[in-house]
Amino acid sequence: MAKESFDKEIQFLRMLVLTSGAYSRQQFAERLGISVHTFDKTIRRLKDIAGTVKQQPAEDHNTAIHNMLRASYYESADPLLLFLFRSKSLKESESYRLSLLIAALQEQSLTPLELLDRCCEGIPEELALPDEKTIRSDLKYLEQAGVIRKLPGGRPSKYTANNDFVSLLSDEELSDLYAFVDVMANTQVPSVQGYLLRDSLKKALKRRQLPDGASDLFLYKYHYHSRILDEAHLYTIMQAIASRRKLSFHYFTPKSNQSYHSKNTNPLFARQSEGRHTEMLPLKVAYDHQYGRWYLLGYGSGRSQIAICRMEGITQLEESGVVSEDEYATRLAALERNTRYSWLVDMGRPVLVKVRFYNPEGAKRNFIKERVQLQGQWGEITEENDTSFLFEITVNGTQEIKPWLRSFGSSCEVLEPAPLRKEFIKEWKELAAYYEPVRKNIQLPHDGTA
Repeated sequence: MAKESFDKEIQFLRMLVLTSGAYSRQQFAERLGISVHTFDKTIRRLKDIAGTVKQQPAEDHNTAIHNMLRASYYESADPLLLFLFRSKSLKESESYRLSLLIAALQEQSLTPLELLDRCCEGIPEELALPDEKTIRSDLKYLEQAGVIRKLPGGRPSKYTANNDFVSLLSDEELSDLYAFVDVMANTQVPSVQGYLLRDSLKKALKRRQLPDGASDLFLYKYHYHSRILDEAHLYTIMQAIASRRKLSFHYFTPKSNQSYHSKNTNPLFARQSEGRHTEMLPLKVAYDHQYGRWYLLGYGSGRSQIAICRMEGITQLEESGVVSEDEYATRLAALERNTRYSWLVDMGRPVLVKVRFYNPEGAKRNFIKERVQLQGQWGEITEENDTSFLFEITVNGTQEIKPWLRSFGSSCEVLEPAPLRKEFIKEWKELAAYYEPVRKNIQLPHDGTA
């Protein structure tokens, strides 16, 4: 899949999830900055991929996207946002060929020529048949990826599926491993690799005819599933940081009316884009657990020089020139100075926040204090008594810490600064107004039922 197409389909899926079909075709195309024709072509492409992943007959492909968009508490992240990763960088012929090779090697050990015969028998008529060189290249790729392994011995070489890790596990160990991976994939970031591993283990459970018991044990899913779409850029960015390379990309801010801009080769069909071309030396990646957002922090060429970008607005990402270790260290030190007191990425004026937390009454464990100590970053508990404790922290601005404080509800009272306290008073008054009774003095039956 072309890089531009992958960017487009990431934004396409994100909008499908967020709007749940509220936009018309024209509105959707305008929001993405593409034509209605391109919209129709993209939806057909996604239906084909979804049908391949779900292994549905062709006549059912039209309903695949709609069924995958339906909210499911147990499988909400599978496979709606993952099937795109499975198809990334694979041509249609490659996906068929690799699938046939892996399936054949699951059954027995085979030579490259034997695998060539299997591929020629199984590939659809409309696709080009591979040659021996192509098969050997595919085998080398699968061996490097750890999917298959070459058996010891002379020529001709034989290959087999590399299933030792799973096949050596007992049924109980395999079930426990699946449950562990399921927990980690749904609670840790990044998680795309974890979801793909979970899928592989699920197939191993089915081959042994073992039940998938994890869904009975862990009844939760992460709320912000679209976060995993941003992981398409994450590894490119981390690689650029490690190699001290600059990045160039087209960026759309959260306030822009568009989220994508196609590369138009015909000037007659060129459209005005709301995004801007950005060049940056990437320095750090941050993740906001509160809202499920990824941030890229780096050194740009603008007036403020230190740049912060929401990863969901990044498209057409490419690596560019390399900088020296000295320059990288200088830029990183400047970023760390500016973000020293950032709750997440805010670089506003430092302010001291004082909060009174109230201990839970009658609870065996003080889960309020435990959570504050776990999530309170560099803040400190300065006073403590039987009913409450005082928490103090210096942060760059108060905007980013507000959601965390708000999540404690009545167990948290903001004392300082005064403007933040007033903001909370105003918010809680608004919430209280929502629960004012519509009718007063409602007479209930004597049995207490409405």
